[in-house]
Amino acid sequence: MYLRMAKRVLLETDKRLLWKFVCNMGIRGTMSVLKFKRRLKRGEYFPPFLYVSVINSCNLRCQGCWVDVAAKQQRIDLQAMSKLIGEAKEMGNAFFGIVGGEPFMHPELLDIFDAHPDCYFQVFTNGHFITDDVAKRLRKAGNVTPLISVEGTEIVSDERRGREGVLSQTLQGVQNCLNNRLLTGVCTSVCKTNIDELVTEAWTDRLIEMGVFYTWFHIYRPMGPDACPDLCLSPEQQLRVRKFVVEMRAKKPIAIVDAYYDGEGKALCPAATGISHHINPWGDIEPCPIIQFATDSIHDETKSLREKFSSKFMSDFRKLASSTTRGCIVLERPDLLEELVVLHDAKDATARGTALEELRKMEVRTSQFNPEQQIPEKSWVYRLVKRFLFNDFGAYDGHDHSTSAAPFVLQAREQDESHQLESRLPASGSQHP
Repeated sequence: MYLRMAKRVLLETDKRLLWKFVCNMGIRGTMSVLKFKRRLKRGEYFPPFLYVSVINSCNLRCQGCWVDVAAKQQRIDLQAMSKLIGEAKEMGNAFFGIVGGEPFMHPELLDIFDAHPDCYFQVFTNGHFITDDVAKRLRKAGNVTPLISVEGTEIVSDERRGREGVLSQTLQGVQNCLNNRLLTGVCTSVCKTNIDELVTEAWTDRLIEMGVFYTWFHIYRPMGPDACPDLCLSPEQQLRVRKFVVEMRAKKPIAIVDAYYDGEGKALCPAATGISHHINPWGDIEPCPIIQFATDSIHDETKSLREKFSSKFMSDFRKLASSTTRGCIVLERPDLLEELVVLHDAKDATARGTALEELRKMEVRTSQFNPEQQIPEKSWVYRLVKRFLFNDFGAYDGHDHSTSAAPFVLQAREQDESHQLESRLPASGSQHP
């Protein structure tokens, strides 16, 4: 399998683009993680990977979408993005995930890539705006990998995406990327309507035949005003996806990304470990894309970006999430997340202004945390990479996840109230004898 993968890389890629990937994502990305680990040892914090929603607008209306795609268009412009990326680069960062909305609706997106040739960008897109000319521009930049979403067969895609003719336009975008020899990925938000068609060896083989270099199977999470909980996978289906990914990684010459397990098969949450956080189109700093609450913004000139990621809200979120579960706190304990939001008076970072109400209405569901069914990586390459570069970074050490983390929220509330009381007392030097 490894020889077949090496052959694909050598024969099917643009060598300049491959070199850019190795330098910007491979070497610089590795260095950013190592710097992150050193910061943690010093009790300091800054995530090595940032995901930025550069625009809220989208041409599709997907089931269960939590983004305000129909609201007035909001985007992070070139100047603000360059400032953000510049501050992150000072901390050693080199990789940025670009999400939306549909990122390619951003009029300055390609200029952003051109302005930072020493960085690497992964763009989550439906592919509809990747024309041959756009793909040529991406090839010239050399520092971008499009990750194009395919959500099922023609019928399922139209239903999931809320438009007609979606799949053919998406596959044309994929082909435009491949024709220009871009390092192209295909991702899927796996749910009940597409698991049987796409979480299969046949679909994996088709991607390889097309020339796709990597794929990513996300697990659908019910969030937003129209969460569509009927699309959620059962615990058995989630386990099925995990088994499939592990098997295909050891068998097929295609990279398969996942963000929710370490090399031993233990579950983790990237936001809880602190390896990544999210910035929305309004510039608000959020724990992750589906937790749409914030206390800080990239547009605030009074604090550094480093200070914002180390805020009390973000710090307490990481502590709460890691002490509650190795899975997704949003799904398993939305009540604790609600308490944390209220405790810190975190603002609703959506345009619709109903995020807290949506959180209160959420039903408790299972996530990737399944300690009875842990499936270690079979591929030694993935195990090695995860051991050194993608794991829990000690975030879960000392936590017994069979018990509730409610005491943490109570303790945080008591500390906050104590701090407020102390702030109202006169300083010791001004007290009368």
